[in-house]
Amino acid sequence: MNISTRSIVVAGVLIAISAVLALTGLGYFPVPNVTASATIMQVPPIIGGVLEGPLVGAVVGLVFGIDSLVKFSSIVLTSPAYANSPAWLGWLAAIVIILIPRLLIGPAAWLVYKSLRSNNEIAALGAAGVVGSLTNTVLVIGFAILLQVFTFEIVAVVIPQAIFESILAAVVTIAVVAAWKRIETGRGGSSV
Repeated sequence: MNISTRSIVVAGVLIAISAVLALTGLGYFPVPNVTASATIMQVPPIIGGVLEGPLVGAVVGLVFGIDSLVKFSSIVLTSPAYANSPAWLGWLAAIVIILIPRLLIGPAAWLVYKSLRSNNEIAALGAAGVVGSLTNTVLVIGFAILLQVFTFEIVAVVIPQAIFESILAAVVTIAVVAAWKRIETGRGGSSV
């Protein structure tokens, strides 16, 4: 598989942005529900997927996944579902719930963008932002319910947060990618 220099640079920049968002706490903000925080950490993998394809999106998502694993694995590990289980089983559940969804954000955004961009570039970017964000939320919550860390009642609590995160991801994705593409074509700043 050939990876271009541009893909490496874009991935590096987005990984650096993800690291800054993670280390400063700017990527997470508190919300008054069981998840304890909403996030914009899904935006760099979405942008990576849209700009450079599924591999870059997954690599950038890995940074989000590792950060989440460090921050939130205790939620899974202290779950009553794993109280009498071997430690490795709790860690396996944490990896499935926390890491795998983050790896799929960029590829999902790329697939939606690629499918829709010929019709309307801005709509494709917005849809990629929404789908990338929902990929994260639906898979994390879905795996957590499936692996008995949360009960199905969490869905009602998370829906407003998921809507907010999706809209925010769509707006930021449109703004950043549209500006990038205008700069790349030499047309100057973005009208978005």
